[in-house]
Amino acid sequence: MRSLLYVPIVHTMADMGSKAEALKDEYIKQYGEVRWSRSRQVIEEIWDGIRARLFAMDLDDHKLRVYQDGLPVCGREVEIAREVARKGSKNYALVLELVERGATLEGTEDPALLVEEYHYIASLARAKSQAEREAAEARYARESARILNERDFFISRRIDETLKEGETGVLFLGMLHQVDQLLPKDIRVNYLIHRLPFH
Repeated sequence: MRSLLYVPIVHTMADMGSKAEALKDEYIKQYGEVRWSRSRQVIEEIWDGIRARLFAMDLDDHKLRVYQDGLPVCGREVEIAREVARKGSKNYALVLELVERGATLEGTEDPALLVEEYHYIASLARAKSQAEREAAEARYARESARILNERDFFISRRIDETLKEGETGVLFLGMLHQVDQLLPKDIRVNYLIHRLPFH
């Protein structure tokens, strides 16, 4: 039997890379500084809770494969994880901690799909006028569901191809994804925390 521990995540600023400042500015413009600070504090607390719950489980670190939202199949997965963790990502710091304990980090996503999605999001951040922003939002709205669906299919195939009999996968993945619905039946899915819609 193969098993997968599904960990629905929320992204920290460090996870956002070059999009971080634009996203922060947009959030503050809409909701204000106080709400921004509070949201960051809540996200930090969520990651502390995820870490505590994960390490309270009786997992064999040497039989773990870690899959990470946004981490491309590229041969530089650990290097990327170190770089993002250095920038303050609690998610990637936790991924590295698992690797240091003996887990294997797997490239999880199709690089081409990540680049395609990045271009749509970057065009939102670059918009100089309300009309440009609305046009960029409309383009992204038309394509985002397709991209998310294609990413989910790629991730599910990647897990199926790399997760071996007797191993446990740990999948850190944003809450909009539906990879758990696409996995083969011989992979038993457990949830570290429930996500919406609640299971």
